[in-house]
Amino acid sequence: MSDMRTSREQTVRHLYAAYLDDRKDIVGAMLTEDFTFSSPRDDHIDRATYFERCWPKEPVFRGFDIEFLAIDGDEAVVRYRAEKWDGGSFRNIECFRFRGDKIASVDVYFGRNL
Repeated sequence: MSDMRTSREQTVRHLYAAYLDDRKDIVGAMLTEDFTFSSPRDDHIDRATYFERCWPKEPVFRGFDIEFLAIDGDEAVVRYRAEKWDGGSFRNIECFRFRGDKIASVDVYFGRNL
């Protein structure tokens, strides 16, 4: 495994851990200044809007179980199961695009509730 691939895999895993710990400072340092986030609800929102919309005031998630993680060049694909504090869970896929050692974009594809 190449050093860049290992580094990017660690970055992705650290992002989910930092989200659970409500560490915007850690995630902010992982993102490019022109970072964009897209999902079925968000169309290429910028990093400021991402932090406003996607980081709840109260914790929602109890955990993320990364079921699949692949790195290919500047891209990563993650399939995870999210466990919510209210007992619910769902599975999503997220596609990351890197620029250098930072995340330039994330595209989320919503899965079904489990």
